[in-house]
Amino acid sequence: MAVSSIFHDLTPYFVYTLLTATIGPLLFGYHLAELNAPQQVITCQKKSLSVSGSAVSRLYSVFGSSTVTAAPSGTFPQCIPMNSAQFGVVSSFFTLGGLVGALAAGPVTTKYGRLRAMILASAFAAVGPVFEALATNIGLLTVGRLISGFGAGAATVIVPIYISETAPPHQKGFFGSFTQVMINVGILIAQVLGLFLSRGQLWRIILGVGGAIALVQTAGLVLGGQESPKWLADNGKASLAKRALRKLRGHEANVDEEVEGWGVESREDVEDEEDTLLTNEDRMPEHPEDEGESDQQQQPNSKVGRAEQQAENLAKTIGFLAVLRNPDYRPAVIAVVMIMVGQQLCGINSIVMYGVSLLSDLLEANSALLNVGVAALNLIVTLSAAPLVDKLGRKACLLLSITGMGVNSILLAVGIMKGIAPLSAIAVLLFVASFGLGLGPIPFILSSELVGAEAVGATQSWALAANWIATFVVAQFFPVVNEKLGKGQVYFIFAAFALVFGLFTAWWVPETKGKKDADEVWGRSKGRERED
Repeated sequence: MAVSSIFHDLTPYFVYTLLTATIGPLLFGYHLAELNAPQQVITCQKKSLSVSGSAVSRLYSVFGSSTVTAAPSGTFPQCIPMNSAQFGVVSSFFTLGGLVGALAAGPVTTKYGRLRAMILASAFAAVGPVFEALATNIGLLTVGRLISGFGAGAATVIVPIYISETAPPHQKGFFGSFTQVMINVGILIAQVLGLFLSRGQLWRIILGVGGAIALVQTAGLVLGGQESPKWLADNGKASLAKRALRKLRGHEANVDEEVEGWGVESREDVEDEEDTLLTNEDRMPEHPEDEGESDQQQQPNSKVGRAEQQAENLAKTIGFLAVLRNPDYRPAVIAVVMIMVGQQLCGINSIVMYGVSLLSDLLEANSALLNVGVAALNLIVTLSAAPLVDKLGRKACLLLSITGMGVNSILLAVGIMKGIAPLSAIAVLLFVASFGLGLGPIPFILSSELVGAEAVGATQSWALAANWIATFVVAQFFPVVNEKLGKGQVYFIFAAFALVFGLFTAWWVPETKGKKDADEVWGRSKGRERED
């Protein structure tokens, strides 16, 4: 897909909504990586992060002298003493908060809409960093990570659904990749700040920046956010949905094909409702979902009846447990849960969360610089590979990605065990590049493509819950397992996981490229899934 064709029909307002929404995933990546570089400073093992290179050293000096004085009496402590197990708990509590947020987000976004759910998630994301930045002990730091995790976990459920429902139909794969792109932006920001602020008490700035970013998102969503047109249509507000869609696509765009895909009885019905609305309103309300009830009362009785029936049918959304019992949805839940678990158990967060300490002995002062390079490479590869998702297909990109991670896990294990610094550095870079090709962005868009709108919230909650549990396992146990087995050998385990998940993907996961809906993906007749 040519870049010019991707951006040709985009409106500034769609770009605004895309960027504002994806600040949520950005914060997820930021909090994942925020403790990586300053780990040894926060835990009182070092007074500052060692960085080689004259250019970097000059920049580094901007943020403080090479010596660190003790904190005056009555102020915040310079560091919080922790052993590796305690630090693992602090790190992993972010994932526990994420798990709770992911489980709660599905029902909330289905009932109250994508926009309101994103605003709520951003509020939690703004509060958590306050506790983190002002922490004087392990307990406060852990509470802050837990609250931040709740907001991030909710965002990783809501935002992919929102993008899938607002992106142009033939570019859903490309824009769906922006969830992972923005996660990588967050990781990069955290790594760069960590490179320069990992000294004295400046690490508190790193932890507080996440809250400032969340406040920007909250303001952007409240002042200029747009509810998903698809959610409005699914809740019996078809005319408002069409007007919201025109706002995203531009008033001259032909949106008839998308409107037909919403499943309303006919395009004429929507246009009739819209004409009636326009005689009573001069302009569209800022948050149209709040006006849906009064709008429906203004329609002819037949139109109200159809809208109410549609809302009633779609209100029968598949619940968190019911989606597993339904034989039409169960294969999709299994597919997305396994891919989400694979995303973590192939080992990416061992680099994102612990890369500096993992490689510090082998690469000495250059481990922090390498991690910044890794974060930048991850961002570049994910953004560059985004068009491939629509060109090669989801399944092909997943298989290429998992294979690359498995091979480079073995090379990284050998490089660390044998003390071969160049091999380790190259393996880390290729490992992360392979992740960005498919296993990074694609899992976030699968739920909305493998099930219908009535089940996407529950399916996405299952998927992200599994992802957060797997993230917790890696965050909590990677330092312990790596220490027990000997540095590097844990990557043989990640390579074995890559083999397992690669075989599963080839066998179970269907291709969704070019498919109109979940029925076509799974080869079902439309009637069978909707029968009562």
